[in-house]
Amino acid sequence: MHKRLFLTAAILAAVALPAAAQNWKPTRPINLIVPWAAGGSTDQVTRVTAAELEKALGQTIVIINQPGASGAIGTKSALEAPKDGYTWTAGAAQDLGAYQSLGSVNTSIKDWHLFLNVANIQVIGVNPGRPWKNAQELIDDMKKRPGQISVATAGVTSAAHAAMDSIVKHTGVKYKEVSYDGGNPAVVATVAGEADLTTQLAVEQADMIRGKRLRPLATVSDKPLELEGYGTIPPLSASVPGFNAPANFFGIFIPKGVPDDVVKTVERIWAQNIAKSDVLKKYATSRGALFAPLYGDEAQKAVWPAVQMNAWNLHDSGKTKVSPDTVGIPKP
Repeated sequence: MHKRLFLTAAILAAVALPAAAQNWKPTRPINLIVPWAAGGSTDQVTRVTAAELEKALGQTIVIINQPGASGAIGTKSALEAPKDGYTWTAGAAQDLGAYQSLGSVNTSIKDWHLFLNVANIQVIGVNPGRPWKNAQELIDDMKKRPGQISVATAGVTSAAHAAMDSIVKHTGVKYKEVSYDGGNPAVVATVAGEADLTTQLAVEQADMIRGKRLRPLATVSDKPLELEGYGTIPPLSASVPGFNAPANFFGIFIPKGVPDDVVKTVERIWAQNIAKSDVLKKYATSRGALFAPLYGDEAQKAVWPAVQMNAWNLHDSGKTKVSPDTVGIPKP
């Protein structure tokens, strides 16, 4: 997967765009809405990426944290803003793809230009005071005490909630969800003992894992994770045979309908600057994320498996207002 993503980025970087279409010069600051609390996975990678974009655009990008309704409030603000190219949003593509079936924002993944930066992986991180030493012990205890073990998440469309939907689907366990306004508050709450564990992203848990304030039991994946400063976190598939989860891509999203020169300019910067950004690469490797600079059709194709899985897991657990297939998301 690493090779495919880097090769794709290299191919995209070689594509020549008409000069006139890729020279948009913003004349005022760009508002970039992060629809989650400060310090979480979206906020972290968006700030790193925005700093790189500012250099190339020669203009300030103002990060606006607007949490609420599991990312729906900030996303809706960006969608309803004037289509002049000066209001963007950010987040996980699988969340963006679920809002329509949830009934929270009337938008589909195809309504947006996707500019992906990293792919993140969820981790089962438990408070060190809890007894479980591996994922199997946790799952066995969840089965013995259904609905009693608490999991901190950033809400119904968050990475942690999606992870728990997948775990429930494969194991049949029941749990108590405790929701917060972002991944960072969910992680902090777990460290404080307000919740037993969290299944938020590795990038949000990395410092707490390295500091031994969280104990990682497994990645919510069929692949292990090498976390710098810690070591190897085993995959959940080692305890739950057949378990797998598609890559959870993050990025910056610009609503369709903005001027074409805005989109072409950001595409050029993505190919020439973001795809070669040592700062972003270092962020990814140090936080346990995969560097994945994609845009255009390649980005849409890359995110689709996670969009499908997330939307249908939410539907199967009774959280959607309409069936995903009625809004263009067939069952995977």
